Amino acid sequence: MSAFKSHLGHFTAEELASADLSSLVSSTLPAQARHFWGGAWHAGGPNLVSHNPSTELPLGEFARGGSAEIDAAVQSAHRAFPSWASTPPLERAQRLRLAASIVRDHALELALLDAADCGNPVKAMQMDAEIAAFQLDYFAGLVLENKGETLPTGNGSLNYSLREPLGVVGRIFPFNHPFMFAAGKIAAPLAAGNTVVLKPPEQAPLSTLRLMELLAPVFPPGVLNTVTGGREAGEALASHPLVAAVGLIGSIPAGQAVLRASAGNMKRTLLELGGKNAMVVYPDADFQAAVDGAVRGMNFTWCGQSCGSTSRLLIHESLYDAFIDSLASLLPSRHIPGVATHMNTTMGALVNQVQFDRSMDYIRTAHAEGAKLVTGGGRPTNLARGFFIEPTVFKDVQPHHRLAQEEVFGPVLGVMRWRDEEDMLNIVNGLSMGLTASVWTRDLVTAHRAAMRIQAGYVWINDASIHLPGASFGGYKQSGLGREESFQELHEFTQIKNINVSLRGSRP
Repeated sequence: MSAFKSHLGHFTAEELASADLSSLVSSTLPAQARHFWGGAWHAGGPNLVSHNPSTELPLGEFARGGSAEIDAAVQSAHRAFPSWASTPPLERAQRLRLAASIVRDHALELALLDAADCGNPVKAMQMDAEIAAFQLDYFAGLVLENKGETLPTGNGSLNYSLREPLGVVGRIFPFNHPFMFAAGKIAAPLAAGNTVVLKPPEQAPLSTLRLMELLAPVFPPGVLNTVTGGREAGEALASHPLVAAVGLIGSIPAGQAVLRASAGNMKRTLLELGGKNAMVVYPDADFQAAVDGAVRGMNFTWCGQSCGSTSRLLIHESLYDAFIDSLASLLPSRHIPGVATHMNTTMGALVNQVQFDRSMDYIRTAHAEGAKLVTGGGRPTNLARGFFIEPTVFKDVQPHHRLAQEEVFGPVLGVMRWRDEEDMLNIVNGLSMGLTASVWTRDLVTAHRAAMRIQAGYVWINDASIHLPGASFGGYKQSGLGREESFQELHEFTQIKNINVSLRGSRP
């Protein structure tokens, strides 16, 4: 029995539901703080320190990798690729399902580690582990569907296509859901027969290292690899000539950097980037459901640190004042900032000082530009340490304000009033981003008309924030390239080979 499970056994189920698990964090830390490739652990680069966002105290060390470490990991993945690609699909699926089972068995442990490392509440982070396990199972179930097709020729030949893996896949992901991305984003490329090199976020890498410890016996050496570090490691992975594809979840500038770096060998790119997403409330919307949706859509649980957050709230003028009053009364009781490792916490901390300062700068700018503070706007008075900001709402935001133009990636919601639908849709579509959107109306025609007009890759009608299993997720415009969380993600990591066989031989 692990140290974590041994300590956990001292709690009854009732006690665990509201327990402060801070004292158990040390039992979740990975034993290894080095890079992992070729089935072994490797030192490299001076150590960096990860801090607990709730306490600002050091949590653990990890190695800073650079181009040399990335090259070694990629070379290892490149050598392992032919054997993994030729592994029978059902065997690959069996290994993925075993990985999913291991993740589920360690869900609370991994959730607690992430809560301590990235600042999101531990109770909510348990769902991250479940989502990652589901993705491993989901893509395991698709291995036999990764197939081509035949083409009738009528000219005495057989024409068919194959879907083949690309080779080495690099995956770079951010700090807001580190374990969910680490475990979930290996599923599609591995199912398709690729090998993988992960570059976890330097702000919160520890759960990825723990994942390597857990899954090291599951996959052959070189199939799954990790290099920890900062920008240098990410750039080296995106530009490496032996990397056939790179998937990034991150900001638009990071996506642009990956595109530039990947141009050298024209590698495949899968980019899920930032969003300044709109939620539109029509006059006939279910009022209370829409208010609840506005709170849920902002992802205040994660301090708004989610690319899909509906951080632009456009309310019809007939509902505007009443809606804001209801929002202001609901929000402070729904999301109360607290230490992320406490099971009762409903809103965690921003990941570090940089993100805290960035959000506070947007709050100051909103004041300066004339938006009116409805609620929040500062540090909670009961939390002297940690990167905490109250859930914050500004009203009377104008389309030209920074709060309406730029992704904050923090707990700041901007509310705008609208009267004319055409003008409103122009505002919604007036940005270079288009990841998600949410439309609230009881009228079926209005709902579909708005959904078709809005330039976004994922649109909710009378809902927000929910991701449905198997539904493609990705953005329009600068919010990304390609689609994830669906059958299409599997195809993102394959290439099509067409084969034409002439059957017009001489007769005996």
